[in-house]
Amino acid sequence: MSTQLTAGGADVVVDQENGCRVSSLRIDGTELLRQGEKFGAFPMVPWCGRIAEGRFRNGAEQHQMPVNAPPHAIHGFGRTAAWRPVRSEKTEAAFTYDLVEPWPYPGRVTQTFELSETALTLRMGVETYGDSFPAQAGWHPWFLRNLGEGGEDVRVDFEPAWQEERGADHLPTGRRIDPLPGPWDDCFGMPYGVDVTLTWPGRLELKVTSRAEWVVVYDEQAEAVCVEPQSGPPNGLNTEPRLVTPIDPLEIETTWTWRRL
Repeated sequence: MSTQLTAGGADVVVDQENGCRVSSLRIDGTELLRQGEKFGAFPMVPWCGRIAEGRFRNGAEQHQMPVNAPPHAIHGFGRTAAWRPVRSEKTEAAFTYDLVEPWPYPGRVTQTFELSETALTLRMGVETYGDSFPAQAGWHPWFLRNLGEGGEDVRVDFEPAWQEERGADHLPTGRRIDPLPGPWDDCFGMPYGVDVTLTWPGRLELKVTSRAEWVVVYDEQAEAVCVEPQSGPPNGLNTEPRLVTPIDPLEIETTWTWRRL
């Protein structure tokens, strides 16, 4: 089961049964997202990227998550869960997902989608039913490297304040370094908000913006480029924990704005 949103020449399909991901984003009939069960643009929740060896602490308690990207746990559980629809209109939709085992804390995630003729805004909130717990949220879109019809590959432009040095284990070492040239599977700091521009020359420009201060850029595969705004860095449940409390839910938003060239 899926939900379709339409505004002008923009069409979005949300597959709520498969992680509530954006399975399709078409502008004037041109698909922008890599197709396939694991692709599109999926939510990362209740954590983003990798957790070192799948373990994190909340105070004195240590928790073990399933190691699904050995030796680490990656991208949370929301991307494979079935979400429950709450509201669906022509240009807006909302869904919820309840955190259950093996996540050790009860809570609820809400994700909303709002489409206009020139932008798609995604919002996500994480709330607790009881005890406070560390959490992260973000999105992992797979934008097509090439839109076909003989066009050029996408260009990715952004000006991060720093790059998280990546260790041999693919986790940040804790050192912040000057940004290095790609290819990347790296986390960058943008303390004034994520602002990344993807340009398919002669076709389309798309800006990924967010008030979040972290973005992972992954462009090591031939088919697609990922620009992932998120509330904290990889392994952040351990290194930069952000607590979800009964009076302070975790909220994050990103907007993708496009213009035709």
